[in-house]
Amino acid sequence: MTTLTPIFTSSSESCNFLQTGPARMLYERLLQPQLADGALDEARSFLDTQLEEAAGLPCDMPAQPEALLDWMRNAALSTTQAYALYLEERRQGAPRRYFANRAHALYFLRHVAPTKLVDGAWLYGLLKHWQELRLRPLLRTYLEELGDGVPAMNHVVLYKQLLAQHGCDELAELEDAHFLQGAQQLALGHLADDYLPEVIGYNLGYEQLPLHLLISSYELTELDIDPYYFQLHVTIDNASTGHAQKAVQAVLENMPLVGDRDAFYRRVINGYRLNDLGLGSTSVIAAFDLEEEVCAMLERKRDVATQVHSDYCRIEGRTVNEWLSQPGQVRSFLDALQKRGWIRRDEDPQSSRFWQLVQGDRAAMFGVFNAYEQQLLHDWIAGDWTPPRARGRSRRRPAPAAEQAGGLDDDMQALHATLRALPAKQQPAKLIELMSPASHFTPAGLLATRLFNAYLQ
Repeated sequence: MTTLTPIFTSSSESCNFLQTGPARMLYERLLQPQLADGALDEARSFLDTQLEEAAGLPCDMPAQPEALLDWMRNAALSTTQAYALYLEERRQGAPRRYFANRAHALYFLRHVAPTKLVDGAWLYGLLKHWQELRLRPLLRTYLEELGDGVPAMNHVVLYKQLLAQHGCDELAELEDAHFLQGAQQLALGHLADDYLPEVIGYNLGYEQLPLHLLISSYELTELDIDPYYFQLHVTIDNASTGHAQKAVQAVLENMPLVGDRDAFYRRVINGYRLNDLGLGSTSVIAAFDLEEEVCAMLERKRDVATQVHSDYCRIEGRTVNEWLSQPGQVRSFLDALQKRGWIRRDEDPQSSRFWQLVQGDRAAMFGVFNAYEQQLLHDWIAGDWTPPRARGRSRRRPAPAAEQAGGLDDDMQALHATLRALPAKQQPAKLIELMSPASHFTPAGLLATRLFNAYLQ
């Protein structure tokens, strides 16, 4: 069993929906506590291909590194000005720019999850160089992505909780393209010694404050979805003392004094360009089609739903089992349900008999659809109907008490015992091993992060 099992695999009944592809396969190979033979060679080949592709992309970085600080501050100012304009448009009555409904927002959270679940991974390989002062800004960034070992601040822990809360933590059928950015981050993290300029450049691009982060946070709040994960990035990526400033500092402090500065900086620029490969947040948002998602979701369930319904009810002369017996009939089935009045579009879903079968403790299909799938159905049925209520206010949900308390479990006790048995010089390496992208969010990994922090004080 791997660390991916809870999120990236399906049950035996639905395993035929598992998507595979080169980016996803590499992602899963690199997101392991111990890498398999050949994984690093595969990562190197992948990364070289990505860098070759990135070299042909435009880049807005200044030609000289000395201009980076002003460039970063001007970009941050432009972003905040654009956000102020967005807020004024909303005050004047403009609709949400990104999320048409709650299902749209949850779709976004789910489809960017492969990237968010390896947050900071590109910096992991620098931990073993913790004694080098020139790398301290990058090391501090990585530790802050890990929440300094505090569960309620660890970015991956927070995102896992957000996914689970809304039934979005099953990612088995996501397409390969959604794993490309995460695969890049993991490859950079495991090969940092050979790609230091590219790591620095990628970090520079990733840690700038983007407009979509501010807008997403605002609109998630409106839809009563906890925005804390995104708000946290707004604050820590600031241009004054945050990750954006540390990213510029890392470029300047690692420029060679004797070697070829121009060649180093060109590699930094190409690493920066890697951020533009794959699907970005706005591309994911734009790809959402509510009816397509509803039909795709029902089609995935069709195989396991065939022959489990009774034959008492007929819709347009056919039983439910007959409707589900062949692929490609879902849309026609939904049309038939609407025609017979089981689904009443553009009205309160509670007025639809079909919805009453889906939602509620006593519903006939209770447990068939998870929270995300129910939201898809709800918003598709509701259509243009909106509930008569004021703007939602998100509620910050604290981490579970057991995690907040940081109580010792078997792994944590074993780590303390292991460290006591090791010479002092070997202890950092053990902690670093547990701070990998595959395990830093576990109790042992969180403890390791807290203990490692002392080396950087």
